[in-house]
Amino acid sequence: MLIKEYRICMPLTTEEYRVGQLYTISKHSHQESEKGEGVEVVKNEPHEDPVHGHGQFTEKRVHLSSKLPSWARAVTPRIFYITEKAWNYYPYTITGDWSLQCSFLPKFSIYIETKYEDNCGDSENIFHSDKILGDHEVSFLDIAFDEIPERYYRSPEDPRFFSSAKTGRGPLREGWRQHTKPIMCSYKLVSVKFEVWGLQTRVEQFVHKVIRDILLIGHRQAFAWVDEWCGMTMEEVRRYERETQEATNELVGLVAPTIAVSEVGQPTATHSAPASAPSTPLSDDTPDFLAPPKTRPRKKSAPETLTLPALRERAGAE
Repeated sequence: MLIKEYRICMPLTTEEYRVGQLYTISKHSHQESEKGEGVEVVKNEPHEDPVHGHGQFTEKRVHLSSKLPSWARAVTPRIFYITEKAWNYYPYTITGDWSLQCSFLPKFSIYIETKYEDNCGDSENIFHSDKILGDHEVSFLDIAFDEIPERYYRSPEDPRFFSSAKTGRGPLREGWRQHTKPIMCSYKLVSVKFEVWGLQTRVEQFVHKVIRDILLIGHRQAFAWVDEWCGMTMEEVRRYERETQEATNELVGLVAPTIAVSEVGQPTATHSAPASAPSTPLSDDTPDFLAPPKTRPRKKSAPETLTLPALRERAGAE
């Protein structure tokens, strides 16, 4: 298992980000959804925890298929999803394991523990986690000056040029974290586990690279969309969340999944919450260790897997 801690500062307060996070996740999920693809919300309901108190539980199905990189699509069925469970006791959240168990992949899981504080990322050992054995890597992510994949870049979402009409914040200049007020930090302890001898280290490092990009893109959007959600109450953003989720589910839920995915049980009382960054399509770059041998030609005798609509059309024609 590879554990890393990410610290992402934002020119917001933790109370502001509580609303901005919910708005951003809902809007981004809807934008990324198409017929049979995207993030389907299965459950979104209040939850009580004996340690953390009142919170929100969410269960989502992330329909990937076409959003997978080409090297992954070559070895996976055409339609499938993974299940994400999360417990949100803001400003403490946990995204439960993203678990996928099926014939084409061994057991794989991601566990993200998050805490939010009104500071510039200078809190040490914030998690006090017994899962951390020895030193772990701490990485500061700069939403303005760290690079993101070019295909996800949009100039209106670039914090170096964006200026908020409602708050007067931005654009962000070099060294902004040292002199910007207000400022908050998302502390994220990310554990990735891929228990396969010979591939474990490479796959876990690759997944962490993907997570880094997701965190950067999600937090950039939360700031760039601040004029859309600034001033919303929790009741208003929850209503927006419900309405957007219903519209998204209509897009995503039209095609039934073809693979059953293992579900993760509820964490113990000390673990609990939803993802604080939106899902983002994975990198299309093929890791060298997963690339197919160049000397082995692909067989063309096997028929292409048919989708459910195609099967119905064939049955009608016969």
